[in-house]
Parts: sequence; C-alpha cells; structure tokens
Amino acid sequence: MEACSIARIINLGDLAMRPKKLCRLLIKLLSDLLLKESGKYEYVHPPPMETQAADLPELSQDMLMEIFALLEIPDLVRAGSVCQSWRSAYTSLRDMGQYKQQTPCLLYTTESSGEKVSCLYSLVEKRAFRLTLPGTPLHKRLPIGSSHGWVVTADELSELHLVNPITGQQIALPPVITIEQVKPIFNDIGVVQGYKIGWYCAEKDYGDPYGEPSPILTPSELRDHLYYKAFVFPDPLTRSFIVVVIHYPFCQLSFARVGDDKWTWLPHNTRYRDCVYHDGLLYALTSHGQIDAFDITASVVTRKVIIKHMKGISESMYIIQAPWGDLLQVWRTVDAAEQQDGDDDTLCYETEDGIVPVMRTKEIKVFKVDMAANKLVQINSLPYHVLFLGHNQSICLRAEEYPQLRANHVYFTDDHVDLLMLIKNGPRDIGVFDLENRRRKKTISPIWSSWPSPVWITPSIAKADGWCVPCGVGTPVMGGRELERRGGLMACSLT
Repeated sequence: MEACSIARIINLGDLAMRPKKLCRLLIKLLSDLLLKESGKYEYVHPPPMETQAADLPELSQDMLMEIFALLEIPDLVRAGSVCQSWRSAYTSLRDMGQYKQQTPCLLYTTESSGEKVSCLYSLVEKRAFRLTLPGTPLHKRLPIGSSHGWVVTADELSELHLVNPITGQQIALPPVITIEQVKPIFNDIGVVQGYKIGWYCAEKDYGDPYGEPSPILTPSELRDHLYYKAFVFPDPLTRSFIVVVIHYPFCQLSFARVGDDKWTWLPHNTRYRDCVYHDGLLYALTSHGQIDAFDITASVVTRKVIIKHMKGISESMYIIQAPWGDLLQVWRTVDAAEQQDGDDDTLCYETEDGIVPVMRTKEIKVFKVDMAANKLVQINSLPYHVLFLGHNQSICLRAEEYPQLRANHVYFTDDHVDLLMLIKNGPRDIGVFDLENRRRKKTISPIWSSWPSPVWITPSIAKADGWCVPCGVGTPVMGGRELERRGGLMACSLT
C-alpha cells in the first residue's frame, strides 16, 4: 500500500467524525510502512521515515492527539516515529500523560533472544516485542516488583533501581546498607566485601537462627536472601514516587521516597505479603490475613489494624484496591501439578537436590474487606472485572475498558519466592484462572524463560524528569531519537 494512496481512498471529513475508525486505518498504514522499511522485524522505534510520510494528508495536532490517545504503547511509540508532526503529537501526549490506561504486558527474558534482549508480551496483539535495556540486561537483574510502568530490580551488587522498560529510564534507590537488618562487612582498606543479615525484628532478636554464625553473603548473593517484593506508588505531596519493600528476615517493611538517602524501617509487624497505597495510607497484608494501615506521610509513622489476624491461612495473599472503592483480599492456593492441569505433560523436574514437583495454581478466592464489621466477605465471581497477580502490584481492572481481556478471570505469574530463589531453572506457574468454573486454563504462551521469573507491567512512556539515570549516574535523560539509536523496542511474531 503506497503512502500517498490514503488520500485517494478515504474521506478525512468522514473519518474525523469517527476517530476510532481513523485510528485503525492510520495504524494499518503505519504497520505497512514499518514492515516495508524494516523487512523481517517491525521496529517500534524505527528510523525516521520523513520521505514516505511526506505524502500523508495533514491532520491537525488536536486530531492526532485524540487518535493517539486511544493507542496501546507499542503502537503509540511507533506512531511517534513516522514524521515530525506525529512525533510532536506523541510528545505532547507523553508530557501531559493523556494516553489511554494501558493493558498489562508480561516482561520476561528468553535464551533465543540473546543476553541483552528482553521481551514484552502484549495481551492485545498476542505477540512479543523485543527491547534492550541500557546498562545491565534484565537476565542479570532480579525483578522484585512492578507498578505504574516501573519495574523494581536488584542489580548484581544487590542495589535497587527503578527501571522503565519502555523508555529505558532508571532511578537509583537508597543504598542497600541503609536497610535496617543489612550489615556490611569491610575489608582492610574499607571496601565492602560482603554482608550479613541481622535476624531480628522489633519484638525479638533471634541471634544466629541456625545455631552458628550467619554466613557472609557476597554482594551478588545478598539479593536472593533479602528481597521478597517491592511496590512503587505515586506520591502527590512530592509529585514523585514512594517505594515500599518487603524484605527478610521475617518479611518486614521498609520504604523510601525517590531522592531519599536511606530506607525507613516500619518495625510494627512481620510476615507481610502484599501492599497497596490509597488516600495517603499504606495498607499492608500479612500471611495470616491481617491488614495494617500506615500513614507514612506523618513525621512519626503509626499503625492501625484494619482486619485482625486470621488463623490457619497458608495461601499466597494479595490486597487490591477495587475500581468501585472496596479493598479486596485474594487467596491463591498452589500445589503439585497434576495431569489434568492442562499446561504440559511435565509433572516434575530434576535439580541438583533431586526430583522436584512442578507447582501449579489450584484455587483462587476473592474476598471483600468489610472494615466496619472487621471481617471478610467472599465474592464468588467478578463478572465485570479482571485481576492480575504476581510479582507486580496486584490490580483489578474493569473488563469493559479492556475488551481483549477475559472478564471474571485472573491472570497470574509465578511469585512463589522460595521456589524462585532456590530453583531458578524450573518451569514457571503462569496462566489464567476462570473464577466462574474454578479452573485453571492454559498459559498465555509457552515461550517463557525460567529466570528471572516473568512479571506483569503496565507500560508507560511518562518521563520522570530530574531523576532519570539511564546509563549511569549523571547521564542525561534519553530522548526518542537517542532511544532509536540505542535499539529501542522491536516486535516479532510468536511462532
């Protein structure tokens, strides 16, 4: 399809009254141009195509922005690479944050893509996009959480960073040695050579829990023994972000704001599993179903118990802010795989320690948190909503706003931390759970690597000006053209 032919086959006046129709036509044209230009791969950040784009009919910036606001991030970023006027519309949308709420994608690595390449699986397009992060590649990082387009990763020195996989921007978080229980071990010239983890909480110091001195962990080993899960929440007061980390020992809480020089310990409780931030309060869920609320904006942080300790709960636990305003608790039961689970024929696999069963999600239960009655009310189905669980901020979406997703279903990834850390080369628990018939369905795609475990992210092109460190401290923020020169995103069809 020649670029100039669009002017002869469409009536812009008619299409201007139907932006969604125009959107689909323009993106089809864009895809044809990109495929013609790139051949095998469809680049999301392609080289500029001013020559082909010169024959496109002129559309006003307002119309372009209205159209682009309907796009998923991969199409939006590619549209911004077509010509200067489209780039201008893309930049305006990015700076104002006025693009549509994005459908979650799955971020993962695979050996076939190479060491430096990560993959982003789109549930909308049902295919994977390749991307290259600046600096340390994803397969050498440990992703421990994702929220609002950011992934929290621990590098090979166990230091934490916020990473936006779409823009390549990175933000360094406070040093690991400022986490309360982390004790650095220095060599004779004052350089950190390792760490010890202090086995204590506010209530008790357990000393050496195994009856002998705790081992000295190398900088690269520390992350496997320290981090459980992390979260990123917008902070309206500072117009920046709050990062909350659940960490060992005993799954305690620490938090920091972007720009802080140390982590703040919340010593009030232990055994936390999940967190959500709402109306200035941090709600944290324990493995026994207790919900604690913290006002972390106060000069002295206090805790209020919202739901008391519930005995006998052993499932994976999640807390979610529902679109209609309620808090939800979600319980996930995981057990050894059986033949009828349907994912594959593999029921066990061999490790250095022997034969280990494959673990699969067997049941997911949803509860409404009744704060007034201090109890949980089970919800048997969510006919108009969709849940996402894993090493991401647990989320509940309105199905009508995401037509490509299955209503009344739970999309989940593997977040069984003990197995993730101890057995890095085993098959992962990834799939979709039907809340109506209470059954697990086949995984979204069979093309996943074992390590690091895939994580849901909600793509974002938002810039965090002033904090971005894409390739090292002090490096300027990468713009669109710079991202193009460094590789950016490219898409390939799944086989």
